[in-house]
Parts: sequence; structure tokens; C-alpha cells
Amino acid sequence: MASRSADQRDSRESKNGTPQLDAVSLAIVEQLQEDGRRPYAAIGKAVGLSEAAVRQRVQKLLDQGVMQIVAVTDPLTVGFRRQAMVGVNVEGDVESAADTLAAMDECEYVVMTAGSFDLMVEIVCEDDDHLLEVINKRIRAVPGVRSTESFVYLKLKKQTYMWGTR
Repeated sequence: MASRSADQRDSRESKNGTPQLDAVSLAIVEQLQEDGRRPYAAIGKAVGLSEAAVRQRVQKLLDQGVMQIVAVTDPLTVGFRRQAMVGVNVEGDVESAADTLAAMDECEYVVMTAGSFDLMVEIVCEDDDHLLEVINKRIRAVPGVRSTESFVYLKLKKQTYMWGTR
């Protein structure tokens, strides 16, 4: 019975519909942020659960969209030699423009912002010609896009996903 009530407590929803994670689920997330290939048995030992309970919790976290387990690559080593952050100003429905941009394969990160830009979009391209095509022919063609400003990456100094769960 104790295991069942612990599973019920692992992720209640808050008032805004986002999961509220208990300390054990947060500890599991932190373990996977350190090493996404860490065995469930090792995670279980660190957080005080069985391997099966960890497996269930991880699946629930994945199903709820709390986290993803992915391989992070260096774009240069896999053929993408040009990255840029593009600030986008939109007239009208910002969410509609954000949804359209998020559907583009080259757009790896799309966030609605307050400030100088309505959207910030990180794009990853094969080369400068590809970057030009994405910005000029695709992003600027999205209904409502009024203007863009591009910040081309010269060198990536830090990319980490180790912010923990605070």
C-alpha cells in the first residue's frame, strides 16, 4: 500500500495544469540529467525505490511531457555548420506564428518573449545558403511576421542541460 500512495503523490497537477512533482520524482530527473543512460537499478538505489518503481516513474514523467531523454550532439560534428538565434517581431497572433515556426525542422527552440522581440527562434542549418533560405524564404513568409533580426553563432562555448530541478 505504501508504494501505491507514493505513486499517487509522485505527480499531482497544480492549478495551472502542470504536474507537481514530489521529491523522489525530482531526484530521478536530476539523476537522468547527470547521465541519461544511468540504469534504473542505479537510480533506484540513489532515490530509495525499486528498479520497477523507477521505470514506472520515468515512463510517467515522459508521458506527461515533464522530460525527454535524448542524445545531445555538437551540430558541427553532424554536418550543421551554421546556427543562429533569430529575434522575430509579429503583428497579430504570436502563438500562431510560434506554432508555425515550431513545426519547421530547422527551428530547434521557439520561445515567446517579452521585450524587443515577440519570439526567439534558434535555428540549425547546414551552411550559410541554408540559413539564408530558412530566414528569407520560410521564417519571413510566416503570416504575421513583421521583422527578424539574426544573431549568427560564431562559436558555441557552453551548452548544458544540468540546471537540476530547483
